Amino acid sequence: MELKAPIKVYMKRKLIGVKPDDTVKRASEVMAEFDIGSLVVVDDSGNVVGFLTKGDIIKRLVIPGLPNTTPVKEVMTKDLVTVPSTATLREVLDVLSKKGIKHVLIEEGGRIVGIFSISDLLEASRRKLETAIATE
Repeated sequence: MELKAPIKVYMKRKLIGVKPDDTVKRASEVMAEFDIGSLVVVDDSGNVVGFLTKGDIIKRLVIPGLPNTTPVKEVMTKDLVTVPSTATLREVLDVLSKKGIKHVLIEEGGRIVGIFSISDLLEASRRKLETAIATE
């Protein structure tokens, strides 16, 4: 992993999302289907208006005892944490560490164009290690 590389090298460009009025049950089904821990929440215009993680579901739905029919907009994170696509991997890791989060949205030209998570870092590190072993 090159800490000085721009995050766009490591980010995932495929954003999987739900609508604000979708139920948390539906959002959970999407997370399970794609084996992911977070979703973007997108309005009818295609703008990202929120972010939903497994942690949000646990803290804001399960613990308070809300039904799984609760709309996503009631439990999603509305204050989005974003970084520019030109930010270095080191800068992004600093943001994740300081904010105590596992995912960050990548922004370019005023739009969300990708996502980066701790699991992406682990996957890239694994691939690099496998490449190094294969060349020995």
